[in-house]
Amino acid sequence: MKKGIRNTAVLFTITWLSILLLACGNQATTPAAGAEDSKAATDTTETTTAAEETNEGETRVFKDWTGHEVEVPVNPKRVIYHGEVTGDLLALGVVPVGILRQDGTVYYDQVAQAEDVGFPISVEKALALNPDLIIFSNSDETQYDQIAKVAPTVTFDSFGSIEDRMRILGDLLNKKQEAEDWITNHQKATEEMWKQLHENGLKEGETASVFTMYPGNRLFVMAGAGLPQLLYGKDGLKPTAEIQKVLDEDMGFVEISTEKLSEFAGDRIFILDPVTDDAKQSTKELLDSSIWKNLPAVKEGKVYRFNIVKASSDALSREWLLQELPKQMIQ
Repeated sequence: MKKGIRNTAVLFTITWLSILLLACGNQATTPAAGAEDSKAATDTTETTTAAEETNEGETRVFKDWTGHEVEVPVNPKRVIYHGEVTGDLLALGVVPVGILRQDGTVYYDQVAQAEDVGFPISVEKALALNPDLIIFSNSDETQYDQIAKVAPTVTFDSFGSIEDRMRILGDLLNKKQEAEDWITNHQKATEEMWKQLHENGLKEGETASVFTMYPGNRLFVMAGAGLPQLLYGKDGLKPTAEIQKVLDEDMGFVEISTEKLSEFAGDRIFILDPVTDDAKQSTKELLDSSIWKNLPAVKEGKVYRFNIVKASSDALSREWLLQELPKQMIQ
């Protein structure tokens, strides 16, 4: 998927990957919002007096991911978040009143009381929650125009780097210090994890691949979205040459045939176990195939499996992964 403008067009009940795949198949036609737009999202100016930011009722103008300039509360209290990285808000101490619910996440219990506003987002459900801010991880202007009538609404790039996302949300939610603290702690924990792995057999320059099956017996290589964002970070594993080509095209993932597995397979392979029964069956058939069994990483026992919903890219899932990766990779 190209980084930038996209439409989220999928049922959340299938799997997080479903969101990514169908979203990218229905991209909007507005100009792409790249790194400059992410930076611009942090450019905000106060439109009222110079009162303290924590004053109730104070507002300011916030320029969002897709260029809207929105008057938002300085200290929002009732937030709806509609997108894939709800765990980012939770990591900042913000529990949304409305979300796009997904069962099985690492933070599921924390949002048990949040209302599921559905997909596409239900204007009626959103209105009933009386939000003072809606964060919309989508570039669909038609949907945006509808929900923007409910409350101040900003678009948000949920596929940005975790550091960029946390800083933008920290600014938007009046949680700047919490965002910086989380980033600092996360970077330290990540460095310590990779150090531990290198001390226990992980060699410099080893490559990694992340595969998952999608309903319809479709095989995908994950590249710039989800788990690979952690794996390919500083001190981590490296993408294979074919995966690097995908990354160079700013794509989050690509569909391949099983015949091309060997071209994308790295020294270590990570499997994201899907949610639906047919995709689970396709995964079993793949792992039973001769093509799979002949991959060097498979022969050497360097294959690791994670639940696709838990191994997401949000902040709380990332914290979980920092604990789970060593458990699987250190034998």
